[in-house]
Amino acid sequence: MKQLKGSCHCGAVEFEFKTPAPVPFMRCYCSICRKTSGGGGYTVNIMGMSDTLTIVRGKENLKSYRAIKNKEAPEKDQVLCQNRYFCTTCASYLWAHCDDYPQWIYPYASAIDSELPVPQKTTSIMLESAKKWANPRELPSEADATDTFDVYPDYSLEQWHKDHGQLC
Repeated sequence: MKQLKGSCHCGAVEFEFKTPAPVPFMRCYCSICRKTSGGGGYTVNIMGMSDTLTIVRGKENLKSYRAIKNKEAPEKDQVLCQNRYFCTTCASYLWAHCDDYPQWIYPYASAIDSELPVPQKTTSIMLESAKKWANPRELPSEADATDTFDVYPDYSLEQWHKDHGQLC
């Protein structure tokens, strides 16, 4: 069992929990994860034991959101999915909790401040919902070393588009 700590970007919310499964291996490309977590077109969650979740600071800064799984269905047939918890100050996605699995929370790996293990292999799910620009089946398999940077580069979004003939 591993104790992990997490927080939002602005520091208004801090939390901790225990997990038997800390490896951030699964990337979910569903439209709900893609739109609520931002980033690379997917979300990476881990698992935690809900009865060990402690809000160390900022409970008053938490708000939850329940997305509708099937927005196209008539309202009486719509199904709500898990609660996603966010910081009301900076909007950082922190964790999810599903009524179907009350013993677990699903913290957003990017909100975890503790060191997480590097997965030996990743799994991508809900690829039928993935956008082409983020779908691992559509992307080049390896990044060119000239396109990776340890810090924010002196290389604008506009310049990349110009260099690659993609500027509209």
